[in-house]
Amino acid sequence: MLVCGLPKFAKMVAIMIATIITHPSCHLHKMPEGHPECPERLDVINNQLLASGIDGLLYHREAPAATDEQLLRVHSADYLQRIKSAVPTAIESLVNFSDEVYLSPNTLLAARHAAGAAILGVDMLMAGETDAVFCNVRPAGHHAEHSRAMGFCIFNNIAVAAAHALEAYQLERVAIVDFDVHHGNGTQNIFYNEPRVLFCSSFQHPFYPCTEIDNVPGNIVNVPLPASCRSDGFRAGINEFWLPALTRFKPQLIFISAGFDAHIDDDMSSMSLVEQDFVWVTKQLRDFVDQSQTSENSLEHCKGLISSLEGGYDLPALGRCAMMHIKALAKLD
Repeated sequence: MLVCGLPKFAKMVAIMIATIITHPSCHLHKMPEGHPECPERLDVINNQLLASGIDGLLYHREAPAATDEQLLRVHSADYLQRIKSAVPTAIESLVNFSDEVYLSPNTLLAARHAAGAAILGVDMLMAGETDAVFCNVRPAGHHAEHSRAMGFCIFNNIAVAAAHALEAYQLERVAIVDFDVHHGNGTQNIFYNEPRVLFCSSFQHPFYPCTEIDNVPGNIVNVPLPASCRSDGFRAGINEFWLPALTRFKPQLIFISAGFDAHIDDDMSSMSLVEQDFVWVTKQLRDFVDQSQTSENSLEHCKGLISSLEGGYDLPALGRCAMMHIKALAKLD
């Protein structure tokens, strides 16, 4: 018997169940024919969850739409208005809004729900309903800057959710980690010099979007990796830079910009990571959260992990990587 989608016994013994958040509108955002950022990306993740047998062990929620107030915490009013004005109304219309960003009639609705998914994740974690969330949404977000759309991204989903955590719950420290193969320039732009946000990004370098990564403030931890990078180089960078920074910062929530386009099968990059690399980094973050709970100081406890889909364009590899990432978030392996 289910109670609000959760097994009754889980409610009784307060077992934490990982949560998948999505919305049907995320399928309705259209790109040009044959574009790699396609609705099928969401489907392959759902299919892998079903095929692996773990889908029934997860809590499923439908994302709300982010409000203007929530979006304006990280984006300018002028930018939001330009998006609203540019969305076409004619069925099947497509507008090239900016650098690899296209708008179709349902794009704004999809983008609001993509940002709203991570906001709901924050609310669920803060209410103690879950301690790990994966947002299976599109369009992605980490390239979207304060006043600029870039690289398939319209609203910076993770940044919107992080700002919600700071504003609505008065958290003092949140961390955002980004293992997409492209640098999270939008997240860096939004939280540059924001001491309450630690931003850690690993990425192929030099590569799109060619962000300025040197001489950044102390809350930004950039880990540039060569095009030839394999598992050992990726893991060494995380161990040397990310994990010590997280230990010093003691975040109360961790957000993950989860891009899987550094996989060896993905033509979007030249890096050669494999599924187990994404499992490994997820487990490092999962272990960090669990260990933080042992601190005698409750202000140093990390409530959990909120992950949102960014890149990943080889469909079979994306499905496998995302499923294994979710499995590690949920501690089901």
